[in-house]
Amino acid sequence: MKHIDKQSLENAYHLYETGDIDAIEIGTVKGLCGIHRYLFDGLYDFAGQIRTQNISKGGFRFATALYLNEILPVIERMPENTFEEIIAKYVEMNIAHPFREGNGRAMRIWLDELLKNKLQKRVNWQCVDKMLYLQAMERSPVNDLELKTLLAHHLTDDIHNRTIIFKGIEQSYYYEGYLKSDDDE
Repeated sequence: MKHIDKQSLENAYHLYETGDIDAIEIGTVKGLCGIHRYLFDGLYDFAGQIRTQNISKGGFRFATALYLNEILPVIERMPENTFEEIIAKYVEMNIAHPFREGNGRAMRIWLDELLKNKLQKRVNWQCVDKMLYLQAMERSPVNDLELKTLLAHHLTDDIHNRTIIFKGIEQSYYYEGYLKSDDDE
């Protein structure tokens, strides 16, 4: 798994270094699939493809695969004019969990690009505590106020700052259990 995480992290850096992120559709399922494909192409044979199996994590069952083709366009059409609307859309996409693996990493980039495009903001992920974030995400299907409050406290308008972007990507991988120092082992 370390090889996949390391290569995917390099792919995430490359997405921004090359400017390829600017060619991704913002806030769409197509855009999310494009991000996922970019991160995991050559690592997973399902990179960028909507899952066809049911999945769960920690006792939570994500949207049934049978209904993804119907629910994803509904999520895509959700309003995204305010921070609250964008987070609500992000929560719904998380409940859908459209990919077999790599949802969190792809969706956090998707969220940041949506915030950047619509509000000229991005989350400074390096300041968002892992446990607080994961707990807020776990509770978000019932009530997303905790997640909104947590992320709102860490918004920045420094949307082109390379350090914020790259440290944020590293934090995103840390949420999934990957540490850059794992490369040295």
